[in-house]
Amino acid sequence: MAIQSNHIFINLPVKDLDRSMQFFGDIGFEFNEQMTDKNTACMIVGRNIYVMLLVEEFFKSFTGKELCDSAASTEVIVSITADSRAGVDEIVQNALAAGGSASNDKMDNEFMYGWSFEDIDGHLWEVMYMPESDEDSDDEFYG
Repeated sequence: MAIQSNHIFINLPVKDLDRSMQFFGDIGFEFNEQMTDKNTACMIVGRNIYVMLLVEEFFKSFTGKELCDSAASTEVIVSITADSRAGVDEIVQNALAAGGSASNDKMDNEFMYGWSFEDIDGHLWEVMYMPESDEDSDDEFYG
């Protein structure tokens, strides 16, 4: 039996929680206030998909490892989808206007359109649009 989870929570360390919330709010994301406090903000990415922004010192309490210097190294790339090519462009343009920086050039091929940015803490984000054909469904991702 394959393991299936009902929710995903991605935890990212941030230097300044208020500044990070402002940055992601400027992009267009909303936050679950019930799961937000002085150390943590629960950013709503999609249905049952959340990014937990954790102040670095609080984040360290969950691991015995040193944090990655995201300005010099990459440990993860967070990939999200948009509903259209214009949606991809809007998210990345909002991120750049909010203080993020460009990561890779736009990618445009027959089955996927994408663009990427770095958030204000140096985390990499890929935003993609994959047009669906009539035969496509989420079931192909679930086996």
